[in-house]
Amino acid sequence: MSPLTWYLSSALYLSAVPGITTVDLQPHTTAAFDRYIESAEQRLDRQAHSERFLWIDSNPAHKTRVAQGEAVSEPYSGNGDIDVPDGLIHDWVGAVFIPHASIERVIASAQDYNSHTAFYSPELQASKIVRKDGKTFDVYMRLLKKRVITVVLDTDHHVTYFPLEDARWYSVSHSTRIAEVSNPGDAAETEMTPGHDHGFLWRLNSYWHFEQRDGGVYVECEAISLSRSVPVGFGWLVNPIVRALPRESLANTLRAMRESVLAR
Repeated sequence: MSPLTWYLSSALYLSAVPGITTVDLQPHTTAAFDRYIESAEQRLDRQAHSERFLWIDSNPAHKTRVAQGEAVSEPYSGNGDIDVPDGLIHDWVGAVFIPHASIERVIASAQDYNSHTAFYSPELQASKIVRKDGKTFDVYMRLLKKRVITVVLDTDHHVTYFPLEDARWYSVSHSTRIAEVSNPGDAAETEMTPGHDHGFLWRLNSYWHFEQRDGGVYVECEAISLSRSVPVGFGWLVNPIVRALPRESLANTLRAMRESVLAR
């Protein structure tokens, strides 16, 4: 089956399953996510300016696995899912080590959004810088989420990088628009109205920490996203997208980050 046929059959399958209809992102769901983000960003800001700059510094077992070449990805707490009214917040954190790299090389690779599809595909279908102002970027990305069904999303992100002393950087990325794509790759391709779609991804914030030490650079990311709640009786279809993919996507992204730096 060609990729285009798979996209189209998946879209038709999704719309044909009773109970998996479009849903509206509710104001109280957005408010719950905003409250969670406010608390998380206060915590992450304290971490960025503390001695324990990296998440793995609080867990020797994770640090050992990362030093041995593994891309570690774990729930920030609990199972990584937080129920909110009419939605789910997903909070995952992960790390990878890039040997023989410099912090300058890693940051240059991270900011080279126009070239990201060479390393981050197939999950990243397109990527380009829309606007750049110093260390602040507005970036467009087309994301593909594939597990049981395929979901394609057109997304915009506002990203700011902050250099710190002692070979440390951190960055903050906020999604500013996420639109699910109907009939991707077809002449009839259209974007659904953001917040009125199947609800597989409504928000996506990413918080990156970079530190050069131990003969390379440690890269960490905490990804916090918002999706719909799971319809009763359809966990078999929806759970793989809204619950399983956050962990897999984070680990894949960290591995791709390492490969993109090593290839430079």
